[in-house]
Amino acid sequence: MSVALRRLQSRPSAANEALEAPLSSDEREAMICTASEKLEELLEILRIDHRNDPNTRGTPGRVAKMLVNELLRGRSVPPPVLTDFENRLVYQGMIVTGPIEVRSTCAHHLMPIRGEAFIGVLPSATGKVLGLSKYDRVVDHFATRLQTQEELVQQIGDFLWQNTAPRGLAVRISASHMCRMQRGVRAGSGRMVTNAYFGAFSEEAGLKDEFLRECASLETTSR
Repeated sequence: MSVALRRLQSRPSAANEALEAPLSSDEREAMICTASEKLEELLEILRIDHRNDPNTRGTPGRVAKMLVNELLRGRSVPPPVLTDFENRLVYQGMIVTGPIEVRSTCAHHLMPIRGEAFIGVLPSATGKVLGLSKYDRVVDHFATRLQTQEELVQQIGDFLWQNTAPRGLAVRISASHMCRMQRGVRAGSGRMVTNAYFGAFSEEAGLKDEFLRECASLETTSR
């Protein structure tokens, strides 16, 4: 058995947690190969002919690559490097960015979660200001795992709070869940909103209200 395959058999972690170490290219290919074989078995159990049907021929390999390299990428790669800038003029006003597109996969039914994230920051007088594109990268990193929306908003907030040390931080996600829209009750929109507040945002109701107003304004102008 190769070293890559042996490592793939190490202790599994929670669906929305990072692996113990990022995957090497050999480990990634071994994971894709093994997952493809298991997906072949699944299709055979479901009595789907993936060998002769032109629509599903090659599907196990395509799905395995999609899972490892795209939908679950955030478990197997390091978090994004955060580029920050000196807060030279000591700006301490609220910064709100969004909507940031959220594309994730429900941990309960393996179905898509699609929506938008908004992030509010109160910079510290002695801290630095994060480059705006890095917020998008952080959202994407944690979204590309099997997720629940409640934990996703908290993971994004925890990472930014611990790594940028602002005076206050707020994260809001509004998303539709296909596990409600295509199965079960088949809800019309299946939309859900979650918020996470840190520092000054968790202490001052006025700041929360201002953040939510800015989110609504950004959501309206983006349509």
